[in-house]
Amino acid sequence: MFVKHLEHCQELIAGDGSILRELLHPEKADLQIRYSLAHVKVKSGQKTKPHKLKTSEVYYIMQGAGLMHIDDQSFKVNSQCAVYIPPHSTQYIENTGNSDLKFLSIVEPAWRKEDEQIVEA
Repeated sequence: MFVKHLEHCQELIAGDGSILRELLHPEKADLQIRYSLAHVKVKSGQKTKPHKLKTSEVYYIMQGAGLMHIDDQSFKVNSQCAVYIPPHSTQYIENTGNSDLKFLSIVEPAWRKEDEQIVEA
């Protein structure tokens, strides 16, 4: 059995500027999974940097409200909303609420730095 508590995960600033805590990654624990799972936070009034992943990603919004941007589409998101982000899509999310926007990010196959590209404006 493997159990990891969020408060025991190191908080870091991700390449896109979000506040991230990695919960599960197959290269960082003896887990037979192909995906990575992270808890992500974007402060009120902030947004992540536009970026692309070579892999697919899913956001599951747990708290807050925001505006999700994928390529040339934008749509409102809030708690209990899941978003599928296709590989190679330019994406970013902005927090439009008055509190932290918190969501889970699932990347499959598991996130790797070399698979992410920050898109210059």
